[in-house]
Amino acid sequence: MAFKLPDLPYAFNALEPYIDARTMEIHHGKHHAGYTNNLNAAIEGTDLENKSIIEILANISKHSTAIRNNGGGYYNHDLFWKVMGPNGGGTPDGALGAAITSSFGSFDAFKEQFSKAAATRFGSGWAWLVKNEKGLVVCSTANQDNPLMDLADVKGTPILGLDVWEHAYYLHYQNRRPDYISNFYEVINWKEVASRFAAAK
Repeated sequence: MAFKLPDLPYAFNALEPYIDARTMEIHHGKHHAGYTNNLNAAIEGTDLENKSIIEILANISKHSTAIRNNGGGYYNHDLFWKVMGPNGGGTPDGALGAAITSSFGSFDAFKEQFSKAAATRFGSGWAWLVKNEKGLVVCSTANQDNPLMDLADVKGTPILGLDVWEHAYYLHYQNRRPDYISNFYEVINWKEVASRFAAAK
């Protein structure tokens, strides 16, 4: 197996009441596991078995739809679990906090832009906070695409992502995507986001 389903870094119920245990269990154990298994099947017997997920995504336009969808799903969910955590929320400080203020004007202005990107993404997809040559930018992508892909409209290193596929919230929120989005801020692990910000080129 070239890729392995990463362990969830906390218990299924650790993000309650904002994200319920049953959703986490299905999302990680069925959806993320499915993307992992399908990615491995799609690259089996090819030279991609020896490449990192970042290298695969960087040249995704050369690969099949199965590799695009499942490679994105594998990477996106791995990031998603890590940028959340129990005792999350609050506001970022240090270099990340300063960069958010510099790029958006204020933390509240960033939240407004990020929430809008998540709420207005039609159908399934993701909202992202991305570091690139312009600084920090917010964008959204369809399906399991992300800003690391060579065909992305906005390219860069994603440091925060929010899954707005219905499977991420429907059991608990039904069609109330805006409530799910506003509660996401209560579980963001800003220490992890700051670490990704520092590591991003």
